[in-house]
Amino acid sequence: MLLTLDVGNSHIHAGVFNQDELVLQFRYTTASAHGSSDQIGIFLRQALHENKINSKTITGVAVASVVPAINYSLRSAVLKYFDLEPFFLQPGVKTGLKMQVATPKEVGADRIAGCIAAVQLFPNTDILVIDLGTATVFDVVRKDKTYLSGAILPGVRVSLDALSASAAQLSSVSIVKPQIVIGKDTDTNLQSGIYYGHLGALKELKSAMINEINVEANEVVTIATGGFSQLFNVKGLFDMIVPDLVLQGIKIAFDKNKIQEK
Repeated sequence: MLLTLDVGNSHIHAGVFNQDELVLQFRYTTASAHGSSDQIGIFLRQALHENKINSKTITGVAVASVVPAINYSLRSAVLKYFDLEPFFLQPGVKTGLKMQVATPKEVGADRIAGCIAAVQLFPNTDILVIDLGTATVFDVVRKDKTYLSGAILPGVRVSLDALSASAAQLSSVSIVKPQIVIGKDTDTNLQSGIYYGHLGALKELKSAMINEINVEANEVVTIATGGFSQLFNVKGLFDMIVPDLVLQGIKIAFDKNKIQEK
């Protein structure tokens, strides 16, 4: 079995694949992983044990990390607790994408993983991937697998937290889809602004990007992923939501590079 780890700024999203089937998913706060390699390794083994998976059945570990500070501890944890050398999705490994960006080394591994999986789902198709997490990230991949990059804006929670921290009379609120746009008090004003403001940004950026690559909107498949993707699942915005898109991409990259090694 393969253990995949999507290391983001807020959480580590882990998944276990038994061949091509994703049989387990769990999360760990990234802040907790800034400790020792023992903390990481013990957590991973306990999480597997609690879900009735013997850690000895893990034959590979693949990682996409956007938090370089914990990569050393993470690698040490995998070596010590799984006796495996982890595969990191990073510049220089085989991805199947043609990078048409100014600085390929700066592109987050999670973005690449999501696009790898998207291309596998929809080959020979222009694709827009929108990842709604700590940041909201747009990526465009052309039908010939050329990766064009896209745009990054503050995520929903980051936007709300920044506003609450900067304005003394504004407190944090639940992030929900409001029933009305014109809020009746401060809390519903915030909820409306955060939700509909972000929705407007999603629609505008999607439209502008499709226009910029000069294709018809119905010729582009829009795939959403990330923790806030379901919140914005409104008619016509996404063609599909794939919550485990990044984990799927990490597995595909792992398989590509294992084949390459042979």
